[in-house]
Amino acid sequence: MTITSNIPMDEKEKQAYVDYITEKNGRRPKSVEITVDGDYVDLKYFLEDIPFERIRRITGYLVGTMDHWNDAKTAEEADRVKHGISGCGVMECL
Repeated sequence: MTITSNIPMDEKEKQAYVDYITEKNGRRPKSVEITVDGDYVDLKYFLEDIPFERIRRITGYLVGTMDHWNDAKTAEEADRVKHGISGCGVMECL
């Protein structure tokens, strides 16, 4: 994590700002820019990325991966008819 400030700041004070951002957003910041202007503090920060898993509907089930499927369900997925729309212009398919 990168923390920058326009004035000298000890690690405990920087950590307090990181804790505030984490509590406010529910996840840790990736970088923090602290700008102190008199009595006011401006925090500019970017949060860590949220892991994203693609969910698909396969053979009636919502799944991310087929890692935990048994052999029968894996065979069912392999045997299903996969429909495509390649080569289909807008007016040709209507």
